[in-house]
Amino acid sequence: MTGIAVEGGKGPASALTPVRLPRPAPAPGQVLIRVEAAGVNRPDIVQRLGAYPPPPGAPETLGLEVAGEIVEAAGRWQVGQRVCALLGGGGYAQYAVADARHCLPIPAGLDMVQAAALPETVFTVLANVFEHGALKAGETLLVHGATSGIGVTAIQMAKAAGAKVIATARGADKAAAALRLGADVAVDATAEDFAQGTRREGGADVVLDMVGGDYFAKDLEAVRTGGRIVFIAAQAGGEVALPIFKLMQKRVVVTGSTLRPRSADEKARLAGEVERVVWPWIAEGKVRPLVDRTFALTEAAAAHAYLEGGSHIGKVVLTCS
Repeated sequence: MTGIAVEGGKGPASALTPVRLPRPAPAPGQVLIRVEAAGVNRPDIVQRLGAYPPPPGAPETLGLEVAGEIVEAAGRWQVGQRVCALLGGGGYAQYAVADARHCLPIPAGLDMVQAAALPETVFTVLANVFEHGALKAGETLLVHGATSGIGVTAIQMAKAAGAKVIATARGADKAAAALRLGADVAVDATAEDFAQGTRREGGADVVLDMVGGDYFAKDLEAVRTGGRIVFIAAQAGGEVALPIFKLMQKRVVVTGSTLRPRSADEKARLAGEVERVVWPWIAEGKVRPLVDRTFALTEAAAAHAYLEGGSHIGKVVLTCS
């Protein structure tokens, strides 16, 4: 099969090269999927740069989410069924193996490209905004990076759950896009202090932060007493100053998580929650994957360069057809 390798083990986007790879063989409890589309995510870039190695037993090939057709069955799945799946790796290829419990049916009305844009984002948002962040109807979510794949999904899922959403983005055009996506308030972080903008709206109960660095101090100013700050990345730096007394005064919980290293059983639990909670929102039209651009599998280098350029709104997806 054709897959994508990182020439030299790590490097810039141009290091991504189409190669011939053995077709993977599923282990007990795994399915083999003929991949039709694969999502491109920020963790793929970090892995390509050599800073995010795959967990033990996962393929070295990039790719954390796919959509396609079952060609070797396991669990509740039959040959010929169309699924999307969360992977530990291996999605940038014509075939991929997945734990049968980490596969979900393609929601009605979605094509394969849209379905491939779902797993990594909806699992991440459900786990971090709704479980760790405990967002509830009537509360306010502050989400950074509003036009990223995660940001777009977080806005829609929070609104579907009955929450108010304040979104930050870099630039007036992206702030306007966040409003079109359903955010109640959008702050252009290049023109305004987002903490001031959030306080003007009464503050946030939950902050979803993928930036880190100097955003943390502003998060602490923006969050309400008893609020929760949840980190899922630290693109501006992983070291922050923690004003303990401010934390104590506001009784703020600071937490965060990664998805990929979680156990197979934990991911299976999350898959069940996604199907129970998020799939009905998709059926009702409250949540829809937003795909900015597609690239052929063999154009993975261009897809990474495009994602790193930062102009996208929503997801970037590779296609294998």
